[in-house]
Amino acid sequence: MKSTTRRTLAAVVTGVAAAVGVSAAPAVAADAVPVPVPLGGAETALGMELPEVTGELPVPTVGAPEGPRYVEGRLLPERTLPQLPVHGGLPGADVRQPVPHVLGDDFDHAALDAPAAELRTLAPGLSPDAPLTAPGADALGLPAAKLPEAGVAAPVVQSVPMADLGIGPGL
Repeated sequence: MKSTTRRTLAAVVTGVAAAVGVSAAPAVAADAVPVPVPLGGAETALGMELPEVTGELPVPTVGAPEGPRYVEGRLLPERTLPQLPVHGGLPGADVRQPVPHVLGDDFDHAALDAPAAELRTLAPGLSPDAPLTAPGADALGLPAAKLPEAGVAAPVVQSVPMADLGIGPGL
């Protein structure tokens, strides 16, 4: 094999390896998107110190629901309409405000830090049953009539929000 052929082959293999390496890198989704509030122009125009405000908006993600579960003696499965889990968060905020020495010379800034809190939810679900019983041997294999049943799985919301308020010099 000539040296030019070897170089060309090495360049092609290197290019393919680089392309595969770039495409094989996993994509990572962000849990929250930072949202800065630009107040610098207003500070300059007004000639005073304004609060610094930033926020976080959570990105909700949908989970996999539990599928229907078949139960002996019922014609329709339990959880016919399953509960859909959605994970996200409550929005967060970070506010830093100058105060004109209200509480003395050592206290010239106030800060509120409320980080985005995790939020887990389950959508409501439905578990109906048909107005017929399962086929029985005593009725020649025919189902009997009965009152229809419907069960509603209540929605669930779980979160633990928190905030931190602080007052001090030049926060």
